[in-house]
Amino acid sequence: MRLVRSMIINEIYEFFFSYPVSLNLTYFWNFGVYSLLCLIIQIITGIFLAMYYTPEQNLAFISIEHIMRDVQLGWLLRYIHANGASMFFIVVYLHMFRGLFFSSYLFPREKVWISGIIIFLLMIITAFLGYVLPWGQMSFRAATVITNLMSAIPKIGNDIVIWLWGGYAVDNATLNRFYSFHFVLPFIILGFVIFHLIFLHKVGSSNILGIEFKEFDVTFMYPYYILKDLYGIIIFLIFFSFFLFFIPNYLGHTDNYIPANPLVTPTHIVPEWYFLPFYAILRSIPDKLFGVIAMLGSILVLLFLPFLYKFEIRSLYFRPFSRFFFWFFVSICILLGWLGSMPASEPFVFISQIITFLYFGCFFFYLLLLVIIERFFWRNQFYLRKFNG
Repeated sequence: MRLVRSMIINEIYEFFFSYPVSLNLTYFWNFGVYSLLCLIIQIITGIFLAMYYTPEQNLAFISIEHIMRDVQLGWLLRYIHANGASMFFIVVYLHMFRGLFFSSYLFPREKVWISGIIIFLLMIITAFLGYVLPWGQMSFRAATVITNLMSAIPKIGNDIVIWLWGGYAVDNATLNRFYSFHFVLPFIILGFVIFHLIFLHKVGSSNILGIEFKEFDVTFMYPYYILKDLYGIIIFLIFFSFFLFFIPNYLGHTDNYIPANPLVTPTHIVPEWYFLPFYAILRSIPDKLFGVIAMLGSILVLLFLPFLYKFEIRSLYFRPFSRFFFWFFVSICILLGWLGSMPASEPFVFISQIITFLYFGCFFFYLLLLVIIERFFWRNQFYLRKFNG
């Protein structure tokens, strides 16, 4: 028994402390640690909130108010959980953009990237389910609108909607199902995070230069990067605490403090800020089915990114054309987020259609053009050096 225990301890030590990493990693490589921290915070606070929450349509909103007003430090738990979701998406988005900038999705890290995108998809589902649970006006409308998207599926769509609702309208059965799935999914995400870390430790982290490091270019996680991570965590928690204690409702919506009423529709229905780019893509296409396909495709296209394009040079520090394209893509994502928060009227719908076209053009046209241009310049530079030499 002692032998088994010592073997487990050694494996854990080697996994977290003796893990070899490149010498030139910056703080952009810390966002994976912040993501894991956010997941742990969400699971712990969610377990405590589940002790007081009542998944019943007549009591759900009241139970949230009971947590906020009567439970000792309940307001703190609720605000940590609500703002923690936003912090989770902030660090995950930055983590993904860092991966795109340094082409961390390329061989041999395809499994790391794919497992990360699956985690992102599960995060979106979990966050949507959690947004419904307060049973305010915006929560109720979000449940109605998003579940109704399934009706766009030919022939079986309406049956799927009825199955999701547990009846013929969004009511008590729907709330119970969403609560159950919202409680279970974070543990499934944790399982995928473990696979994500295993795949990462098998091939090693990428680095700024975009090259595979040698034995003399590496150091170990402990003590240098562990201390660097701890410093980054302190800065992140200060940022988190600013929202938590000074503007806890800034990232939410005021209509969600009104109890759900099926007879009253808010004048402007919008999801949480981290769903806005996908919501803008959905709204930009008049056809319901194609809108759903485009919204799902905007995420799923990231799964196939490692197999669509290959670059001789990975880091965008050495690829000026791709670096310009990267910031162009970031601007498109920010614009989609802004357009998703605007009313569904002209000229916002027309602009959303243009930006949606540019978004998909980034993956199916601009990247291919970049590959051709960069290979042309790279080969010409190689032959020019050979000729001059």
